[in-house]
Amino acid sequence: MILQEFRTALNEWGKAKIPFFFCVDFELEKPIAFKLHEVNPAEILFNISGFSNSKQTNSISSVPSLKKFPIGFSEYEQKFSKVFERLAYGDSFLTNLTIKTKIETDRSLLDLFHCVTAKYKLLVNNQFLVFSPETFVRIRDGKIFSYPMKGTIDAAIPNAAHVILNDQKEKAEHITIVDLIRNDLSLVSENVHVSKFRFIDEIKTNNKNLLQVSSEITGTLPADYSAHLGDILISLLPAGSISGAPKQKTCEIISAAEQEKRGYYTGIFGYFDGTKLDSGVMIRFIEQADNQLYYRSGGGITTQSDAQTEYQEAIDKVYVPVT
Repeated sequence: MILQEFRTALNEWGKAKIPFFFCVDFELEKPIAFKLHEVNPAEILFNISGFSNSKQTNSISSVPSLKKFPIGFSEYEQKFSKVFERLAYGDSFLTNLTIKTKIETDRSLLDLFHCVTAKYKLLVNNQFLVFSPETFVRIRDGKIFSYPMKGTIDAAIPNAAHVILNDQKEKAEHITIVDLIRNDLSLVSENVHVSKFRFIDEIKTNNKNLLQVSSEITGTLPADYSAHLGDILISLLPAGSISGAPKQKTCEIISAAEQEKRGYYTGIFGYFDGTKLDSGVMIRFIEQADNQLYYRSGGGITTQSDAQTEYQEAIDKVYVPVT
């Protein structure tokens, strides 16, 4: 499916109140859309805020093992330096830089789908698995909601919530993304405002607990919004929290620094039930390539960033969330 076909299908199905599933890659080159009853669980399994096409409930007899084999710091530093140079020139205020980490686990992707705990879970053709905590947009009752997530800290650090909320670099990064998302929502809605600013969620993982900082931004959609769901989603892509600001120039920087396409990693997926839409950002992402598993992770880089700290954060985000 090409992007225009995707746009048209979602507009038509939304207007007719036909439930559907969708998934869009970061580069907007390989969008997927099916009427909800046509999604084949043998190929696509999803759980979106508790709404799932899987009949199996979460089960975990033991915590999955996860061994990490990250790239060396010198390799990361080369990517970081390319980003930092462009930040220094003023080409970007914030750039999300990501890396691939080779991993080994004692579970299959299907087993992991059933045992991990996350707001948004997706397994596609046994090729990639998503277990994301981050909402992209929700639409209900004529309003659109976005929840950009920026800021992560080990919950075991003394006074972790106070530390993360008072870290000036993290605060500046979060404000930049909130402002970007507010501008994005203004493209498709009115009365856009920040309804909640910098609240904290705790995420349990296979080896530590993390605190993550989010905000809620809300806008009012036009009366005929359901006939334009494809237009709305495409207008907002790629997600600001995993690209940066300004978006177009920053995406060019990302391409030059990462030296490969992200594919479905950091894209979005979700569903429309005929009245409401819910979608997540495809972070916390494991992909299979050449009989090897890779975990993709990253973080926001600003002029206040330190390469060693950002490198460690990207590695710390390689985890499996469990209860």
